[in-house]
Amino acid sequence: MYRFCLLMIIVLSGLLTVPVFASQAQRRTPVVTAVEKAGPAVVNIRTEQIVERHRSPFFGFGGSLFDEFFRGFAAPRSYTTQALGSGVLIDGSGLILTNAHVINRASRIFVALQGRTKEIEAKLVGKDERLDLALVRIPRQGRKAYPFLPLGTSDDLMVGETVIAIGNPLGLGSSITTGVVSGPLRALTLSEDFMAVFIQTDALINPGNSGGPLINLDGKLIGISTAIAKQAQGIGFSIPVDIIRRVLEDLKKYGRVRRSFLGVIPGRTGDRFAAARGYGGVLVTEIVPGSPADKAGLELADVILSLDNVPVETPGELLNILSSYAPGNRLEMTYLRGTKEHRQEIELTAFPTGYALQYASQTFGFTVEERKGRLLVADLVNDGPADRVGMRHGDLVVEVAGEKVKNLDDYVRVMKEQFGRLPVQFLVVRGNQGYYIDLP
Repeated sequence: MYRFCLLMIIVLSGLLTVPVFASQAQRRTPVVTAVEKAGPAVVNIRTEQIVERHRSPFFGFGGSLFDEFFRGFAAPRSYTTQALGSGVLIDGSGLILTNAHVINRASRIFVALQGRTKEIEAKLVGKDERLDLALVRIPRQGRKAYPFLPLGTSDDLMVGETVIAIGNPLGLGSSITTGVVSGPLRALTLSEDFMAVFIQTDALINPGNSGGPLINLDGKLIGISTAIAKQAQGIGFSIPVDIIRRVLEDLKKYGRVRRSFLGVIPGRTGDRFAAARGYGGVLVTEIVPGSPADKAGLELADVILSLDNVPVETPGELLNILSSYAPGNRLEMTYLRGTKEHRQEIELTAFPTGYALQYASQTFGFTVEERKGRLLVADLVNDGPADRVGMRHGDLVVEVAGEKVKNLDDYVRVMKEQFGRLPVQFLVVRGNQGYYIDLP
């Protein structure tokens, strides 16, 4: 009898335990497994920025005119502001991928790892504001490698596929949202002449989650979350990992993304062209001799329809897609010649420094020279764009397209960035007067 009772107790306890194990197995969904795999590589990023403000002795009375007049009489007051974001470790040595806007203008960058309260100060490795990508590095802590998330792939994403956005906005642990892919590679126009390619999902991305990873159910990195469309409620956008892979080595080696060169001056086809054919495109108005476009056989008046299967409608869209490819990358271009569509593979090259200066001279009608750490107008093309607006020999060029230029290297770099993007704004100083001029 005793043995029988003992046997019954064992059997009943087993029956009661089975549902518990079954319940745990059901709860361990693919999402749980993926987060367990990727979570330790997600970090919190805190930045400090020193801001200086001038304060007039009239405490704001008289408006900005008085403030500007007394700017030189009162010492600026400085204070520190802070911002939070997320990032993801992509190798065991401490290399972290995040958004450029998370660390922009930061004087110091601090990283908090999962499960640790002590912050580690990080150093900026490289960034690209146009792609909204940045690399920072934290030093090794002993011999043990950091947990990291290797790069996956984003070109095989399926509409409806489950994805997970992970962030660490407060340094207290993971912030996780799930959703599905609604657009594997969506070309999003952010302004009239600025377009970028993103993964579109319905996984919500809060501002503090910017820079965190977007992963698939295998726990692989497929994108970096970015909060760019605040007006788009219920929609999340992520930078595809295949774009990141194309420019990662440039960020590591040069601290920036070198601009690739196709060798065409793009123009608009006009509404009539698009209406007649049902689609737009970018008109080839000039081809640089010896450039990739020239070697591929492009001709004047050809119409570029797409790059790597991403349609292009405006010159700005064409140039922004090119900016996501480092020199040496190959891509497929679709273009129209007459009524016949052609496909051609093209290998992009680095932007030639000599051509950047030549392009600037031809487009804006003046040349520059560096003298004693300043950039001066050297020669003017008679009746050219600069001459017509009153620029003179010896004028000081201080800014181009909102970026300060102190030497010829700065000028060349900005010209490569602004290639084909017209008009371009210049800040020119003559004596103690400054002028903003749009050229051409």
